[in-house]
Amino acid sequence: MKTKEIVLSYAPVCIQNLAITLYNMWLHKRRRGGAYRGYLKYFSDFRDADFFTIDREQQRRLREFLEHAVRRSVWYRDYSPSDLMSFPVLEKEQLLNNLDLIKTVAEKEGDVSLTGGTTGASMKVVYTLEDIQERHAILDLFRSAYGYAQGKRTAWFSGKAVARRGDLARGICYRDDHLRNIRYFSTFHISSDNFDAYWRSFTSFAPEFIVGFPSSVYDMCVMARERGLEFKGSVRAFFPTAETVLPTYREVIGSVLGCRLYDQYASSEGAPFILECENGGLHIHPLTGVFEVVDDDLEPTIEGQLLVTSFSTRGTPLIRYRIGDRVKLAPSDYRCSCGSAFPVVEFIDGRTSDFLWSPQNGRVNLGNISNCTKDVKGIVCFQIVQESVDSVTVFVVSGTGYDQEQEDRFRRALLLRLGDRVTITIQTVEKIARETSGKFRLVKNFLTTKELPD
Repeated sequence: MKTKEIVLSYAPVCIQNLAITLYNMWLHKRRRGGAYRGYLKYFSDFRDADFFTIDREQQRRLREFLEHAVRRSVWYRDYSPSDLMSFPVLEKEQLLNNLDLIKTVAEKEGDVSLTGGTTGASMKVVYTLEDIQERHAILDLFRSAYGYAQGKRTAWFSGKAVARRGDLARGICYRDDHLRNIRYFSTFHISSDNFDAYWRSFTSFAPEFIVGFPSSVYDMCVMARERGLEFKGSVRAFFPTAETVLPTYREVIGSVLGCRLYDQYASSEGAPFILECENGGLHIHPLTGVFEVVDDDLEPTIEGQLLVTSFSTRGTPLIRYRIGDRVKLAPSDYRCSCGSAFPVVEFIDGRTSDFLWSPQNGRVNLGNISNCTKDVKGIVCFQIVQESVDSVTVFVVSGTGYDQEQEDRFRRALLLRLGDRVTITIQTVEKIARETSGKFRLVKNFLTTKELPD
């Protein structure tokens, strides 16, 4: 077992809290040192720039990024940095199988990121430290517009297994970073049986801000509303991650917690950013990269699949990367009422809200399911089908390195999320069919509302 797993499995809660705090201190130094402050100023200076200034700066950054990729990456060395369209589309399978040719830095010199795999497989990319610092600068600047700053009380709901079964029996569903005022909630166990522990822990902590899976916070709020409970605190903003923000999420979370959700779009691989403004507009941030919206023939269109070229992926250059999401652009002459010259997206369609049902843990969201492959080798993609409340079938397309040990590791990760009352059948297949729309679904849930417990 890794040191992290040993600490989280066996150490007392107070020791775990201390370990999390110390680890976050190390992360803070890496993420907000070096070029971080320079990027904070850079993005701040261009926030209110006009269209022509932004376009000129985007082209400058694009040329600089492509020159870096051609110079440093074996995969891109034969292409022209003066013409983005001369580069081929980068497919996910190519990124999975050719990382050593694409990346420009050794893993020990950079920062390794394992993606969650919401389209069916986890992949590894390597960032440079400058990449990491740039991405955190843009995120911090975005959140600061709504009052957020390091050290303010923040409830974090993400796919981290921070609570043990024995902890839940004692009403403990979180771990704390006391230095930075962050409470990390387990998102694996939000259910009617554990609701009291979650609500008591959340309300006593009284966060000013929330970050994480919107479906997890939504589930907690639905249960609170059903019980007629009111939140006495004041949440200033909720910054959702990893999932599509549905209108019902905004309505229920807003009514129970009294806060607005401010959405962001990016990816663990390092996609450029789309950020929501105060007036609800979803703005492409053109200084973080280039978004191409194309049809099946790769011709430009208003609504279609997304190809991304991200300036903050120097370690693993993403150039015309088919990320698997679809968007619809606003008309070219549309201007958001916030006054920004940044382009606007009408909607993003890709991070599905599908879920699995666990008799023990209730609804298990896509963000948690997608993290199952993070420490498993050799899974190209997988799909989970649920046709009854107590069983699921998992179809796996395997690659190099996938063996019984990896399958057992994958099964344990699934059991952690679904509980041991669910029968998990894993089948290795050569191919998983896509939907008629061309999209891949990680989860297919055929349960009807009547089959789900109250």
